[in-house]
Amino acid sequence: MTPCEAPRGRIHSIESFGTVDGPGIRYVVFFQGCPMRCRFCHNPDTWVFSGGSLMTVDEVLAGYEKNRVFYKSGGLTATGGEPLAQLPFLTALFAEAKRRGIHTCLDTSGAGYAPARKAAFDALLCVTDLVLLDFKHSSPEGHLALTGQPQAPSLAFAQALAEAGVPMVARHVLVPGVTDGEAHLRALGRLLRRYANLKGLEILPYHTMGKAKYDALGLDYPLEGVPAAEKKDAQRARETILRELRKTE
Repeated sequence: MTPCEAPRGRIHSIESFGTVDGPGIRYVVFFQGCPMRCRFCHNPDTWVFSGGSLMTVDEVLAGYEKNRVFYKSGGLTATGGEPLAQLPFLTALFAEAKRRGIHTCLDTSGAGYAPARKAAFDALLCVTDLVLLDFKHSSPEGHLALTGQPQAPSLAFAQALAEAGVPMVARHVLVPGVTDGEAHLRALGRLLRRYANLKGLEILPYHTMGKAKYDALGLDYPLEGVPAAEKKDAQRARETILRELRKTE
C-alpha cells in the first residue's frame, strides 16, 4: 500500500438493519476471517482470511450514511468472523465512525488479543463505545475443546476492557449437553464477577440454522444430532449465572 492509498479490510457482508448486535438499529459489518473453529459456529463461510471483498473505510460507511436517519438510536457494529484479526482496519473504521458521531460496538471473542501489542489495542478501545464479548466457556480446557484456541487471549482482552473502562456485555451460547451444565454455568458466573465494566449478560440459544452452510461448503457439521436450545433453557441458564455473579463472597 502506498502512503496515499486508503487502508482496506476484507469484509464478508453488511447487514443494513440489525437489531440483535447492540442497542437500537445497527449497521452490522461482518469481517472476513477467524482463527477460531467454534463447534457451534453458524458462519463457517467467514472463516478463511482470503475471502470477502476488499473495502475502504469510506466504502464501508457509505451504506451507513445512505440510511443514517434510521440509526439515530443505534450505530455501527463490527462482527465476523473475528474483527480483531484485522486490527488496523477495524481501528481506522471505528476512528472515522467516531469522527462522524457514530456509536461503535464490537462483537468479538477476544481471540488474537496480545498484551505485547497493548498500544495498538488501546488505540482501538479509545474509539469503541461498547463490546459484546463472547465467553465461549468457563474453563481453559472447555474453551480449547469448543473452539480449537486457548482461552487466555480472550480473558486478557476482557481484562484490558475493564482497565480501560469500556462497557462490556457478556455473551454465551447455550449448547445442550455442551455448555448447559450447572457447574459450568456457576463457574461462568464466578468468572464474570471480576469485571466491573460488565453492563449486561446475553445467553444465546444454540440453533442449527447454519448446518446448510456446512453442507454447501462440504464440511462435516460438528454438532450433528445436537438439538437446538429452547428460550426457556437460555433464561434458566441466565438466572443461574446471575445468581453466582451477584454473590459477594
